[in-house]
Amino acid sequence: MNFAPRALGALLLAVIASSSVYAQDASPVSERDKVGYMIGLDVGKSIGPGFLDLDVAALQRAVENGMTNGKPLLDDKEVKTTRQALIDSISARKAGKPATSIDHVNAGLLVGGNIGASLASIRGEFDLPMFMRGVKDGANPAAKPVLDDAEIAKVRSAFSAHMSEVKAAKRDADAKASSKLEDDFLARNKQVKGVFTTLSGLQYLVLRQGNGPRPKPGQKVKVNYVGTLLDGKKFDSSYDRGQPAEFGLDQVIKGWTEGVGLMPVGAKYRFWIPARLGYGEKGAGTDIPPNATLTFDVELLGVE
Repeated sequence: MNFAPRALGALLLAVIASSSVYAQDASPVSERDKVGYMIGLDVGKSIGPGFLDLDVAALQRAVENGMTNGKPLLDDKEVKTTRQALIDSISARKAGKPATSIDHVNAGLLVGGNIGASLASIRGEFDLPMFMRGVKDGANPAAKPVLDDAEIAKVRSAFSAHMSEVKAAKRDADAKASSKLEDDFLARNKQVKGVFTTLSGLQYLVLRQGNGPRPKPGQKVKVNYVGTLLDGKKFDSSYDRGQPAEFGLDQVIKGWTEGVGLMPVGAKYRFWIPARLGYGEKGAGTDIPPNATLTFDVELLGVE
């Protein structure tokens, strides 16, 4: 959003100056300061003329609340009413019409809550007062940022690199935790009566024996199945779709290729597939996380 009448710049400065939130106007010094200011500039620019409709103290309170996943500060009815009032006010201002009536506190709570939720994952990475100062400067087209474009670009690049390192470290930690969880589970599970473990690490239990032919590499199989994670969460089921699945035996994950290849037609097996024989470090979509051990109950209905 961008300001249309330049006269709004002076009004914006007056609104901001009246708020105690900005009593401290020290320039950003530390990297946390600079990161907060940089993010605030981006947010302020995105708010644009809508900033005139916001109570700044309410905005900051809602940002803090949203970053800590606090209880919503507005109920559903207030959200709907305030959102429409904000849209109407911004539209009137852009058209040069008289300002419409709006609850500035609720508007600040609405916008701040959305901002806070979007920043929750990085809430420990920046200074909030400097973030708010950046919001102030970003929303005012007449303001001169305390960091020039070159410095902002430098801060943005360094922060991006830092967050990549943070994500990589978390990914590695999650992978180690998942690996230990898998190792512990499979070690216990292999001791269960009736559970077999293949050389690859695949584990299976015969739920119902069949007497038909076993599929060979390159053949097409017809199956019914249900897949779950170790915590019991179901992520796929042909039963739920009401139709068996058909696929080439060599067109699926390694655990399926090996496991279904052991089954005679008519059989029903339960498989525990280690991550390395499943979807590995990448996972699959939103339902199968990285390094997930998978459980499948599979009925082999036919082979072509």
